[in-house]
Amino acid sequence: MLDNLQQRIILKARPSAQRLAIGFMALVLLSLLGLDTWQSWTARTQALHVARTDTANLARSLAQQAQSTVQEADVVLADLSERVQADGTSPAQLKRLRRLMQARTHDLPQLHGLFIYDKDGRWLVTSNDVDPAGANNADREYFQYHRFNRGDAVHIGPVIRSRTNNQLVIPVSRRIDGPDGAFAGVALATLDLEFFNRFYQSFDLDRQGVIVLALANGTVLARRPFEEHIIGTSLARGQVFSDMLPNQPSGSSMMPSIIDGVARLFSYQALDKYPLVVEAAQSRDAIYATWHANLLRSAAFILVVGAALSVFGVLLIRQIRHGQRTEAKLRNAHAALEILAMQDALTGLANRRQLDAALPHEIGRARRSGKPLGLIMLDVDHFKRFNDLYGHPAGDQCLTAVGRTVLDCVGRSSDLVVRYGGEELLVVLPESDWPGTWQVAERILDAVRGLLIAHAGNDGGVVTVSAGLHVWTPGNGDPHPQDLIQAADQALYTAKSLGRNRLHPTQPRRQVRVEAPV
Repeated sequence: MLDNLQQRIILKARPSAQRLAIGFMALVLLSLLGLDTWQSWTARTQALHVARTDTANLARSLAQQAQSTVQEADVVLADLSERVQADGTSPAQLKRLRRLMQARTHDLPQLHGLFIYDKDGRWLVTSNDVDPAGANNADREYFQYHRFNRGDAVHIGPVIRSRTNNQLVIPVSRRIDGPDGAFAGVALATLDLEFFNRFYQSFDLDRQGVIVLALANGTVLARRPFEEHIIGTSLARGQVFSDMLPNQPSGSSMMPSIIDGVARLFSYQALDKYPLVVEAAQSRDAIYATWHANLLRSAAFILVVGAALSVFGVLLIRQIRHGQRTEAKLRNAHAALEILAMQDALTGLANRRQLDAALPHEIGRARRSGKPLGLIMLDVDHFKRFNDLYGHPAGDQCLTAVGRTVLDCVGRSSDLVVRYGGEELLVVLPESDWPGTWQVAERILDAVRGLLIAHAGNDGGVVTVSAGLHVWTPGNGDPHPQDLIQAADQALYTAKSLGRNRLHPTQPRRQVRVEAPV
């Protein structure tokens, strides 16, 4: 069975191919999703741009139509006012005016009627064949406006019901002055509201599309779709009239309607000559309807592609895992051989091959860090006698127990315990000075004695070890790894010559007195 090191090596290498496959599929899917998102956003922006252009063009066209319609009526009013002010209101003149007014009403389809009132609101002459008896329009808004406002500018008032036939009309009027400049009456043209309704219905708008003709103060004159209760209501609190119109005569904005709350793209255009504003609007739902349909189709496509990629990914990962299992078996075998090549088969300690690789590395690390490197060379005392007395199998068990004990006495993962040869062990202690190295050696000698392995051929009757210590400090020469081993081995020789079961040097040296290696 492999040890923990082998398992870590295998687990570390295993998921890389799976991560690569998953990453590749995720990249493909995210790329498709990103491209689709970008295309969808571009299409949405384009749909809004097209709608903004269309509604702005429609608003300009409607504004031109409204201006032409009012201007034609205004020209007629200007002519009538001039005739009344120049020729008076004699019966013969009024008869000629009636014929003229009837002809103009017949020629201009937007005209509901033409009227001239005296200064008290009485009907002087109209385009009607018969006027209602005793009719008086002094109470009308337009009449009061001209009575109290001098000037010949045209005035457009809110929608009213005609007293001739009760139809909804838009009043367009001019003031008539007498020879002395005093108020003498009003000339009125009434525009048929149904004329605007028919015209607005001729445009191809969406189900919630809107066209509005309003006074500059926001009072609604005409609207598609036509709802009589909306005529005359005020849009003054809306964004167009409160925020946008005061700053620029035309513009566009997406906003909810203050009448029905439906979100629409509104484009407006103010007329140049008259106090009127035209709005054309498309609903947000209609603008984005095609975009929404395309978005759903794109989402369905992405889901299909994503599902296909998922199935492909599962199959690919299964194939990768199958290959990895085969590869893992080979890697396990290779790892086992590699670890066996670096381990002593009997004790499980590091062998000479691992020492040859590790010791130069530790010397280099000590040179870079400036910290000392300690070595302890160990030898089992009278081990040949032990084999002679107890046999080689017992000797193998003894070496294994001593090796395990030495390994337990070094507490750091960076420390290395090596079976150097026969009954000799070598301990490498990075960043360990003389006192630290001496303490480890003392701990090893005490622990081996504590095993109480019987050894009749050794003084004291139990297995003991001798230890030679050497500590190299960077700056004390530039040694070869074998130089440090020989220095520790020389110290071991001295310990054995002094009687074994001891270490040499016998006391830890101060760091400043470290000698250069042999």
